[in-house]
Amino acid sequence: MKVLDRTIEVNGEPQIFGETGAFKASLTKTSDRLGLKEYTLELTSDTPSELPKGLIVQWRLPSVNIKGEWGTGHLYEKRLRADWEHPSVLSRVSVNAPIVSLFGHEDENVIAIACSDVINTMGLEAPIREEDDHVYCTLSFFLEKMPLTKSYKADIRIDQRDIHFSEALAEIGDWWASYEHLIPAHVPEAASDPLYSTWYSYHQNFKPEELLSECEKAAKLGYKAIVVDDGWQTMDGGRGYDYTGDWEPDRIPETAEFVKAVHGYGMKCLFWYSVPFCGVKSKAYQQFKGKFLTENHPWAPVFDPRYPEVRAYLISKYASALIDWDLDGLKLDFIDDFKTYPETELTKANGRDYASVDMAVDRLLSDVMTQLKKIKPDVLIEFRQKYIGPAMRKFGNMFRAFDCPNDSVGNRLRTTDVKMICGNTEVHSDMITWHPAEPVEAAALQFSNIIFSVPQLSVRLNEVPKEHLQMIAFYTKYCAKNSAILLHGDFVPYAPLSNYPILSASDEEKVIFGVYEDHIVYVDSGFEKIDLVNGKLSEQVVFELDYDLGKCKVTIYDCMGKVDYKEKIKFEAGIHSLEVPPNGIIKIRKK
Repeated sequence: MKVLDRTIEVNGEPQIFGETGAFKASLTKTSDRLGLKEYTLELTSDTPSELPKGLIVQWRLPSVNIKGEWGTGHLYEKRLRADWEHPSVLSRVSVNAPIVSLFGHEDENVIAIACSDVINTMGLEAPIREEDDHVYCTLSFFLEKMPLTKSYKADIRIDQRDIHFSEALAEIGDWWASYEHLIPAHVPEAASDPLYSTWYSYHQNFKPEELLSECEKAAKLGYKAIVVDDGWQTMDGGRGYDYTGDWEPDRIPETAEFVKAVHGYGMKCLFWYSVPFCGVKSKAYQQFKGKFLTENHPWAPVFDPRYPEVRAYLISKYASALIDWDLDGLKLDFIDDFKTYPETELTKANGRDYASVDMAVDRLLSDVMTQLKKIKPDVLIEFRQKYIGPAMRKFGNMFRAFDCPNDSVGNRLRTTDVKMICGNTEVHSDMITWHPAEPVEAAALQFSNIIFSVPQLSVRLNEVPKEHLQMIAFYTKYCAKNSAILLHGDFVPYAPLSNYPILSASDEEKVIFGVYEDHIVYVDSGFEKIDLVNGKLSEQVVFELDYDLGKCKVTIYDCMGKVDYKEKIKFEAGIHSLEVPPNGIIKIRKK
């Protein structure tokens, strides 16, 4: 529990609190228009000095019409917090994003707060104080020791416009991308193609011929790439990281030939790398002894990216993989383990050219992307939650939901949270997996819940039942055919505190709803094409039109794509109910 000083007077305008040390600090309002304000925090010193740890900017507002709080790492915890709890958002270059949002009872934006410092460790929170029923909005700066400097500058955005909370979040994503040093990486078309992953289906134990057999089936089902996950670099199948760091293809010795065979199926090929880890049984461990952030990590020693030779070594491994094996991309994992550990010295000494770990990570990934794009301009780079913030958009073009095996609700929740702030960076589901004995209607939950992201599939296609393959083919085709709307349409998530029971995406003519609980779906006027994806096991979808749609052709499919119902129906304004198989799809087309 944190210590509170409730004697400090806080008003409705942001103020600076805390000791500033050698620095002069100022907070200047730079913009104020229609509920949207921006401020600039500046600190200056005559001599290089250490930035004051824990400096805060704080203000308060009445707790009126607030239902919950959204942050990039909140997941199932989107409730309103109390001010005696820990800060609700901790952000740095490779973890989360410096943003916190309070939303109202009808999903409206109450306040969305963001900071332009997306590199350094900071905290954000907007908790309620029980003594006065006010929300105390707080940005805490310099939570870790910072390098000596003479100046610091960051912008703060405060959005209190009466708009949907997701619109405020999306505009903050665009705001970050407008900074020259945060311009997002190019997103190749291939980043939106469904892909097959080996992780849940094989983990570390596979044979090259098994994967090629999976590729043959996956390609026929519409999958355009394979991610060969952990295991290709070692014959050890114990799920550990003792052999990371050398990145020699022990399990796929004829690597270039393997990649060529994958390409023969019309699929791209990506390999997994755990970027920070240098296993104690690797040759690299001996080579870089003494150049680790820690050797006390429970999985493996962690490379120190502040050493230029460490960065050069890692970059050379990735570049060689693209050149020697003709890989199309990389899955770069565990970026968030680049952090300050108790034994990490935050100085630019002993050969380190950075004192800050966060800044060194930014430099490492910048150099990785620059080098790889020289080799393959359309290189694919996947990051996963939590490293999905605005700085990461510079380096990755595919953001994947955090691991949630066989958890359809978690996958829906995570992909939605990522999607709202990542702009045109493609959002991928966590790998879809289920037990082969699962009824096909239940297995289809894994697909229906992630249709607003790019599907990643990870089941053994040679072992699942025939009806499962039919379901995979149907949903994969549906996602591909509607990808323009599903991935880049006007996206609206509903009821965040209830884990988004309804999602929608639309263009000017068509709207697609994902319906995940037995709620009424409200359809606004103007749409002549309506798809209702019944992402649940109950067999009814209820929707309300606020306009007369007229005579329509209605086609209802089951989860395997079989037409279950086809009829012409006249829809007037009001509530309508349709029977639909579990995880089936209703298509309504105005005649």
